Amino acid sequence: MALRLLQHRAPDGARSVVLADQGSAHVLLGVVQVRALAQRAIDAGITLAAAARACPRGPEIDLEQELAAGNFIAPIDHEDPAHLLMTGTGLTHLGSAEGRDKMHRDAAASEHQTDSMRMFLEGLADGKPAAGEVGQQPEWFYKGDGSQLVGPADPLEMPAFAQDGGEEPELAGIYLIGPDGTPFRLGFALANEFSDHVTERHNYLWLAHSKLRQAALGPELLIDETPADVCGASRIVRDGKVLWEKPFLSGEDNMSHSLANLEHHHFKYDLFRRPGDVHVHFFGTATLSFADGVRTQEGDTFEIEAAPFTLPLRNRLTRAAPAPVAVKVL
Repeated sequence: MALRLLQHRAPDGARSVVLADQGSAHVLLGVVQVRALAQRAIDAGITLAAAARACPRGPEIDLEQELAAGNFIAPIDHEDPAHLLMTGTGLTHLGSAEGRDKMHRDAAASEHQTDSMRMFLEGLADGKPAAGEVGQQPEWFYKGDGSQLVGPADPLEMPAFAQDGGEEPELAGIYLIGPDGTPFRLGFALANEFSDHVTERHNYLWLAHSKLRQAALGPELLIDETPADVCGASRIVRDGKVLWEKPFLSGEDNMSHSLANLEHHHFKYDLFRRPGDVHVHFFGTATLSFADGVRTQEGDTFEIEAAPFTLPLRNRLTRAAPAPVAVKVL
């Protein structure tokens, strides 16, 4: 079974890191943050898995019981949210262009190839370059800082002005920038990237607006393998019943870009290699309820699960109260 790290927060606020391995899960003594453990591994020149295994083990815990109690938070965070950046790439999965292309064709009422389809085909042709070579750059977007990251059972809150709150089941890569500016991939988390597809459909140039939203991570950080073929399920539950459900695929076997290519085109920018920063980078999806004509509503619950992760993320959709903004001139 894959090695996973989880961040636990007890009802009294006390934090701990949990190592799940071979069907059991134990608290790691002497560490309270995954980021601190990763920094320890970087300083020692060892892998994160080795650093975790080197920690003395404390009490065994029941993962499902603790998840149900709401005691797991996102598997990565930063005490200064400005030093955690959430970003992502789109049109990276085989089949991911179909829904997007239809959305934009309907909006433009045109038979010409859309920018989305052209970008997808360019990635399909040159998104997996040979080792040492640079391939086609992907679509890229910014989601926000650490203040927008929510845990596996927290509500996903859309802004008061949002036209839609739609799920996006994905893999997210988790990174810590080392003291010399080297990006270290810590592992992968299951994610709901969460977007406003109605806003995006109106005009593709509003993609940036549609992505400035919260995002949720599942409780587990997969640290000892790179999953090549991920098959999971994404569903929407309304009033206790499944409204929509569909399998989703991820991992390089199901992508038009390699992870290395996506990572290169993110970290090639100096500002994304600032020592001590954490990056949560979403790798895209090909499965959206919006593409099947589903319109979510407040109170719906998004459920996402996929092996090799053993725990799901479940997030209830809410809407923020209006917050008028007034700019004052000094």
